[in-house]
Amino acid sequence: MTDPGPPPRPDHGPGGSRSRPRRPRRLVVPGHHHHHHRNRLRGHGYFARLGPGLVTGAADDDPSGIGTYSQVGAAYGFGLLWFLPLLAPLAAAVQELAGRLGLVGGRGLATLIRRRFPRWVLYAALALVVTANTFNIAADVAAMAASLRLVVGVPQWVGVLGFVGVMMGLELTLPYRRYSRVLRWLALSLLAYVFVLAVTDVDWGAVGHSLVDPRLVGGAGGVAALVAVFGTTVSPYLFFWQSSEEVEEESATPVPVDVDHVRAMRVDVVGGMVSAVVIAFAIVVVAAATLHPAGITVITTPDQAARALRPLVGHFADLVFAAGVVGLGLLAVPVLAGSSAYAVAEAFDWHEGLSRRLRDARGFYLVVAGSMCTGVLVGTFGIDPIRALYYAAIFNGLAAPPLIALMLVLGRDRATVGRFRSGAGSLALVGATLAVSVTLPVVYLVVR
Repeated sequence: MTDPGPPPRPDHGPGGSRSRPRRPRRLVVPGHHHHHHRNRLRGHGYFARLGPGLVTGAADDDPSGIGTYSQVGAAYGFGLLWFLPLLAPLAAAVQELAGRLGLVGGRGLATLIRRRFPRWVLYAALALVVTANTFNIAADVAAMAASLRLVVGVPQWVGVLGFVGVMMGLELTLPYRRYSRVLRWLALSLLAYVFVLAVTDVDWGAVGHSLVDPRLVGGAGGVAALVAVFGTTVSPYLFFWQSSEEVEEESATPVPVDVDHVRAMRVDVVGGMVSAVVIAFAIVVVAAATLHPAGITVITTPDQAARALRPLVGHFADLVFAAGVVGLGLLAVPVLAGSSAYAVAEAFDWHEGLSRRLRDARGFYLVVAGSMCTGVLVGTFGIDPIRALYYAAIFNGLAAPPLIALMLVLGRDRATVGRFRSGAGSLALVGATLAVSVTLPVVYLVVR
């Protein structure tokens, strides 16, 4: 029999409303099935059955990701391409752990940190993720507005306010089930980069040489590029989003958690993260094959980044690039704001969740709106939209190590995950991810 967990806490959220008690772990009853839309991962309707893992993977290739991967390819050609295949299993392992903590632990990551560690640890983790998310939102929204100007000549501030208004309205008014379906379809915009790769004149011999003979190129700048790639691929906001969304998905159809349920979550999450790395690989290769030979090694404007798409769409490159950045921004920015809202609401034991109505989770939705508005304010300080995407990725890379360490401890805590504790494989991969995240900034300080 698994540990039923601690009894519900009697404390209260803001305004005196009673906090939601922790969902106890339940035994598997014969005839019960795990989560209804992920009980099969093969056959007709596969796309519709995918869960939060697909959204997480797609959000991983947000405008910050596009800007970072494009910048790395433009600056260093194929020289740092070897890092992405190595990063794929590490990113997947961390997200699997985040998903398992939410699915089996029954609460989001911030709640689990609050119950396992001292308060100062919780507040430090909260400060890291909220600060990183706010800067990321500012960079993403600024890039969305700047990309829109490639197609429609509107002032930057009009685009920023327009996008924030649309995204805030969607996140505050649409029911979660409908909203998640929208997010899944937006993920298809990522396929444009695969199509570009198929028609781009690529020196595949050079690509293969980079993969089998990894070298650190570019000195301190190259190390900073690896930190940025790590930060935009293994992003702190995805940890909180993944764990909370697993809770949200299960709350919609509460059934016992069994081994098959965990296995289905694992396939969903790993599939989403591997697809994200494949898209990242395509973006770096395309930028290395088009921008780098043309002498564009520092991308400062959206039209420079859009030139990588010209082998496929010619004069429509600006339009396609703008559509990709805007589409992925519409997906990623609500995920960023939602991640901050989940973290803050769970930290202070408020009612939370996108499946709740506004009047039932006012504090949660206030953080969603506040995150977007704060991001807009940060974005008004005249930051370069494209460079800001790159710096946001570096900041994520620096914020990730402490959070990965906390998750590593939680994954082995029997009181948190019972018999679904991390095994040797998960410990090795997540431990390696932590080691890489700590080593890269140290190497940067040494070689600069």
